[in-house]
Amino acid sequence: MQQRTTFSTYAVIGTMLFGMYFGAGNLIFPIQLGQLAGTNFWAALIGFLVTTIGLPFLGILAIGLSGSNGLRDLASRVHPMFGLVFSLALYLTIGPFFAIPRTASVPFVVGFEPFIDPSQIGLWLAIFSFIFFAVVYYFSLNPAKIADYIGKYLTPAFLFFLFFLIIVAIFRPMGSFGNPLGDYANFAFMTGFKEGYNTMDALGSLAFGIVVINAIKQRGITDKKGITSATWKSGIFAMGLMALIYGLIAFMGASSVSIIGTPDNGGLIFAEVAQHYFGSFGAILFAIIVVLACLKTSIGLITACSEFFHETYPKISYRKFVLILCLLSFMIANFGLNNIIQFAIPVLMFLYPLAIVLILLGISSYLFGNKKSVYTVSMSFTFFISIIDGYNALASSLPQVTVSVIESISEFYFHYLPFYDIGLGWILPALVGAVIGYFWPTRQTPVEVF
Repeated sequence: MQQRTTFSTYAVIGTMLFGMYFGAGNLIFPIQLGQLAGTNFWAALIGFLVTTIGLPFLGILAIGLSGSNGLRDLASRVHPMFGLVFSLALYLTIGPFFAIPRTASVPFVVGFEPFIDPSQIGLWLAIFSFIFFAVVYYFSLNPAKIADYIGKYLTPAFLFFLFFLIIVAIFRPMGSFGNPLGDYANFAFMTGFKEGYNTMDALGSLAFGIVVINAIKQRGITDKKGITSATWKSGIFAMGLMALIYGLIAFMGASSVSIIGTPDNGGLIFAEVAQHYFGSFGAILFAIIVVLACLKTSIGLITACSEFFHETYPKISYRKFVLILCLLSFMIANFGLNNIIQFAIPVLMFLYPLAIVLILLGISSYLFGNKKSVYTVSMSFTFFISIIDGYNALASSLPQVTVSVIESISEFYFHYLPFYDIGLGWILPALVGAVIGYFWPTRQTPVEVF
């Protein structure tokens, strides 16, 4: 008879999950949100939590509740070719093309670059990123110990230094909340909601789901109901911890405007808050916090991506993929943070609607018995919106790529598609597609779900 799972098991897996999610972006975006939201703090924070807590949690559950064996298996319910292509695109995005290189470039830019001679920045970025990915490579070689590395060691160390700063800021607030700025004045909830996209956590949840399930299996929980139970309990632990920290960090930002003003980005805000409380030691403290945040996230991403690519191309060993991904991430990191962000945004705008709809279909699969046509039609309709969203983001940063036909389609969407002007134009097409798919005649026997 299987032994009852202890709370410590959920806590370790939940802490591992938190550690994989919570990188530098999760530090810098909420503190800037707090500054800009001001007195509309709560509405903006709730919107932010929906996309940074709610969607990632649903993504983890989508893997467990749908009975799938990972992202590719879930996406293949649309079509096997879609499952492969979408999985490759998502893993490359949260992996070596964008997210993993960012884990090295962000701590360098906000923690070290201000103290380096501008003429030497390229050299020191190469040195820093090489050491960073050498450490990531070492810790990623044994995926069986990923829960221990991240859950027992790196995340507690990160939380210790972070809470050291947060507690001081909470008990000695810098000032009162200011007036909301920009879109936060009239659309605080929706602006916070969209700001949460920048963390890429919803995309990461589809990749981390199988890592969590494997960690659960390694602790002797092998039956489907036990895995499902452990998944959502560990997820609640992780997301509860993230919600607490997001709220505290946003509070720091909201109370800091009267003292430090409104710097250009969250990294600068965090650095100035740390310096305000601890002087020159604050810069060191902030550098430690950011490096630990990015290190544990990078290890989680390398592990998840290497396991996926090894499963997809089994002739290449897991360890070789770890090496390949670390080397590729190292090279791309040295193109610089601004270039990484510039080219990542169009890809994210294309992938996010597809990922969100896939998550929602996976969560609700029991309602339509995993009927394939529901997945196929709903995702197809969503694709026609997301491809235009991606194009618009690309055209904003590279005006020379403008295509008149696509511009006309975008203009049509803007005038006639509900919520398109706020970046949520995919909602109605996805819903209509799901309804059409549900009533689509088929001889396929629905897959039994639990």
